[in-house]
Amino acid sequence: MKKNPLNIEEDSPASQVRRRFFSDWTAVAGFSLIVLMLAVAIFAPLLANSLPLLVVADGALSFPFFPALFSTDSPEIFVEKTFNFFLLYLPPAALFAFFARHWHSRWKTALLVILAIAAALPFFLYSSSPDRSDWKSRAEEIRKTGGIVLFAPVAYGPFETGGIPYAKPSAEHPAGVDHAGRDVMARMIYGARVSTAVGFLATLISLIIGTFLGLFTGYKGGKTDLIVMRFVEIVICFPTFLLLLILMSIMLDYGSRQSILLVILVIGFTGGWPGLCRLVRGETLKQRSLPYIAAAETMGVPVRRILFAHILPNVSGPIFVTFTFDVAGAILAESSLSFLGFGVQDPAASWGELLRQAFPDPLTYWHLTLWPGLAIFLAVCAFNFAGEGLRKAVSPK
Repeated sequence: MKKNPLNIEEDSPASQVRRRFFSDWTAVAGFSLIVLMLAVAIFAPLLANSLPLLVVADGALSFPFFPALFSTDSPEIFVEKTFNFFLLYLPPAALFAFFARHWHSRWKTALLVILAIAAALPFFLYSSSPDRSDWKSRAEEIRKTGGIVLFAPVAYGPFETGGIPYAKPSAEHPAGVDHAGRDVMARMIYGARVSTAVGFLATLISLIIGTFLGLFTGYKGGKTDLIVMRFVEIVICFPTFLLLLILMSIMLDYGSRQSILLVILVIGFTGGWPGLCRLVRGETLKQRSLPYIAAAETMGVPVRRILFAHILPNVSGPIFVTFTFDVAGAILAESSLSFLGFGVQDPAASWGELLRQAFPDPLTYWHLTLWPGLAIFLAVCAFNFAGEGLRKAVSPK
């Protein structure tokens, strides 16, 4: 028998799921779009920035955009600094993880956590005012003296004004200008951060709630199962989006600031966790009746270990599939809330907020309808395609 040089079990369940997933072209297309969306969100400062990425003048090398990663004009500081953290430390972390695979030290995981914490500290300790210099004028002077000034592909920031309001696409502004004279392409790029943060974080909250309740009620049964499932059914009776609007309007009446964190919490606690709870409960009931659970109970294994070390891995397939579909739903919910004025507020960049600007006359302001609408459509389709491919890959059939 030919030996596998990589020591990979080619017939393991994980490899079979991976092979089936990547043999579906729609799943691959969806996965590629998801990776593209994540890359745009993480590397946004390198794609759209009014500050130069690189300046070489008088023999000196500088990176004017770098201090802005720690001090941003965005009202959503948490989201901006989190993505800037990934921008700076994801590449070295990936290299560390790659080389760590060849290390046989039990301390490598602890070392990685310590490095991650140490790398995050500058974002919370560093404080400086943003550079507001007119670099476009200075760039001409530097180039005349033989210097080099390298701008991002979109040489405008998401909050920089200067164009003619509602200007149509041109060579200077390929996607046009919004109502305040800001570049639409720059706001589209930074809007990917909002959609990505809301999609993943809100769905993660929903996943934790639904998975925990489903495991607990499915295992315990009896009155606990009866009470929890009746509560879940009551929540399911409410139209989700109507419940979102009611909660967001109540918080507005009480003077709450409409931040992305508030949107994430509301969508997370009113999202798809009831359906996930019922799904996980059903799968847990199946596992609960199998002999290995009775054997674990006979041996005195703690309930916590039975739930999270034995049952959870065996019901994780449907959970991952549901998570993928729910991310698409969360992105669509955030865009809808922002379009109606209950979500992320101006000046924060959001695809739904851009669509709202075109509401007075969608045909005249077609560039504010086309690009955000296309981005939302592709993002939702990407997660739905990937979720459908994952569902087929983990299916027993």
